[in-house]
Amino acid sequence: MPDHAPAHHRPRRGWLVAVAWVAFAVLALGSVGAGAAVASAHQPIASVASAAPTLGPISTLPVPTRRPQPTSAAGASIVRTCSVNDLASAAGLATFEGTVRKADTGEILFDRSGDTYSRTASVMKVLTSSAALAVLGPDYRITTKVVAGSAPGTVVLVGGGDVTLASGSSNIYNNTANMADLAGQVKAAWAADPANAGVPISTIVLDSSLFSGDSWQSSWDRIEQTEGSTAEVTALMVDGDRANPMADTSPRSSDPVSRAGQALQSALGSVASGAQLVAGTALPGASTLGSVQSAPVSTMVQEAILRSDNTEAEMLARLTAIKLGVGSSFASLQTAITSALHDNYGLDVSNLVIVDGSGLSNDDAVSAKFLTTLFDKINARVGNLGVILDGLPVADQTGTLSYRFTGANSVVDGKVIAKTGSIDTANTLAGVVHAADGTTLTFAFFSLDSSIDAGREALDSLTVGIYKCGNALSNN
Repeated sequence: MPDHAPAHHRPRRGWLVAVAWVAFAVLALGSVGAGAAVASAHQPIASVASAAPTLGPISTLPVPTRRPQPTSAAGASIVRTCSVNDLASAAGLATFEGTVRKADTGEILFDRSGDTYSRTASVMKVLTSSAALAVLGPDYRITTKVVAGSAPGTVVLVGGGDVTLASGSSNIYNNTANMADLAGQVKAAWAADPANAGVPISTIVLDSSLFSGDSWQSSWDRIEQTEGSTAEVTALMVDGDRANPMADTSPRSSDPVSRAGQALQSALGSVASGAQLVAGTALPGASTLGSVQSAPVSTMVQEAILRSDNTEAEMLARLTAIKLGVGSSFASLQTAITSALHDNYGLDVSNLVIVDGSGLSNDDAVSAKFLTTLFDKINARVGNLGVILDGLPVADQTGTLSYRFTGANSVVDGKVIAKTGSIDTANTLAGVVHAADGTTLTFAFFSLDSSIDAGREALDSLTVGIYKCGNALSNN
């Protein structure tokens, strides 16, 4: 018969079974009734009741004890057995200090004298830039202007601190203001004033009063100026005071302010060909004849870090101090930068020593642990710090790391983004490593009293070591 036969063809098995069970029940009840009748015929009901058995106490079975159960599954523990101790002990490092953190947790994976405060070389620019981004903001621009002087035939060139101002149409800096545009505005305004009809500009007053104090930090070596890595710190200059505006390293002058005045005079052409250049200050409320603005601070921060521009870093440091109202000299930087780092990023700045904004001085003092804490925030793009992260040199690709991490060390190409530092008494490297296992590490390494070549090579090899170890990095 098929599995799905019609219902009226199926056997009525259920009905037959039910009839059988009813018959069995009737017979059973009859037997019970018969037994009861026999019992009642032989003994009274009371006797039957008295013969009923007495029930004893109900025994209780022991309840098994429940085994303790974990509230949650234990997480897998990380076994850190990857050591870089040999690399951190390399002779080329001389005196070594360093710290490595796991960026997302802040956990210290490796540390050698990380609490010691030492000279940072150009890694100091990261502190300066962090302070400037917080206080000035990434969109802040610097104004250079020319105003009318107090005497006929006189104009005043007022420096706003913009060291990137181009003497011509361009220089090594990006998106700069230039003296040609400023001079064009001045000539138009001068010609538009009937009082100046037929009157040339006879005097150009140079106002660099925005910055105060010494223009050269006493702990700096003058070779930085003559060989071309650093200029005098003044509020009025052009081209970073380079003799060659398009060269990164170029001899600087002993008088940046006069060089800026000469650039304006040249751009003004015949209207100021015989003008005298004199130092002075503009009168409050003097009418503006022309003005130009720099690139935003975000651009200048990235330039200062990528190229390690000392003069640009000193400019950012002074402008930060001025905006905070704590002064405009080298002496003001300790208060300005530490206040900015503490108030905006919550950093412990109690032991920092900051005498300049560029890191040229041996008297600066920062610890590796402090730097890695700051780089954790940079990596997380806290506030405006993503500007720094995006501007850091990249291993074997950009900026001051474009020629580093070569040969066997090229395994980290594009994986290390960091700020370099080199002065006569220190080589430093600090930044972010995207390790081989996917872990992001922040690090700061100091090689003190090492030679430039040996120190850099040893720092690079150690950085490759932590890249390979990643989250397995051991402190042993």
